Amino acid sequence: MMAKLKVTQIKSSIGGKKYQRETLRSLGLKRIGDTTVKEDRPEFRGMVDTVSHLVTVEEVD
Repeated sequence: MMAKLKVTQIKSSIGGKKYQRETLRSLGLKRIGDTTVKEDRPEFRGMVDTVSHLVTVEEVD
């Protein structure tokens, strides 16, 4: 079974670059405090790296 990533938005995307706002939306995050669980795959790791200053990440089973 594949590990999962719990991604939580902790900062606002206001003032951020357009691609960073779009990345947050792609991850399913709309506002501060939103949390989503994604599979731990390279695509999602890359998206998280793009907005790493706006989110926190935990590995969950």
